[in-house]
Amino acid sequence: MSNFKVKAGLSNKHIHLTQEHVEILFGKGHELTNIKDIVQPGQFAADEKVDIVGPKGTLKGVRVLGPARPATQIEISLTDGFALGVKASIKNSGDLEGTPGVKIVGPEGEVTIDKGVIVAARHIHMHTTDAEKYGCKDGDIVKIRVEGIRGLVFENVLVRAGEKHALEFHLDMEEGNAALLKNGTELEVIK
Repeated sequence: MSNFKVKAGLSNKHIHLTQEHVEILFGKGHELTNIKDIVQPGQFAADEKVDIVGPKGTLKGVRVLGPARPATQIEISLTDGFALGVKASIKNSGDLEGTPGVKIVGPEGEVTIDKGVIVAARHIHMHTTDAEKYGCKDGDIVKIRVEGIRGLVFENVLVRAGEKHALEFHLDMEEGNAALLKNGTELEVIK
C-alpha cells in the first residue's frame, strides 16, 4: 500500500433509525425528509430530530441521518456519554452487541432501545476502485497523519471499502477538535 490523501469528515452526534422507529417517533407512514446529501452516496441529513434520554441527562435535537437502517444506532462522543450517564463503547458502526440503550423521544412518540449507543471508531470509507488504486482492502487498519501545530497520527483507522462508499475519513468532533481539523481538511494515509 502506498501513502495517499483523504479528506476529513467530522461527525457530530447523530442517530440512524429503523423504519419502525421512524414511524413510532414521527407518525405512521412517515418518511425521513432529506435536507442535505452527505458525502456517502445515498445518505443524507434529515430534517427530523429527536431527544436522547439517558439515566443522567438528555441530548436535545439530535439529527437523524437517512435513509432508514436495519438497526437503530446512536453515534455520540465520549463526553455526550458522560452527559447521558451511559458508558458508550468505541465500536465499529453496526457492532451493537454489549452497547447501552436509551430512550428516544420524537414529536409523535417514544421508544426505548436496549442497545445501540456507540462512539464510532475512526474509519475511512472508500469505493472498491479506490481500495484497488491504493492497495487497500475492506478491514485493513491504517494510520492518518495530521500536520500542523496540533499534529498527530491517528492509529487504528479501519478501512471500509465497498461499492456504496466514497473516499472520506470519519472521526468524531472531539478527535477532530484535538487536531484542529475541519471538514474537508486533506490528510495523509500512511502505512
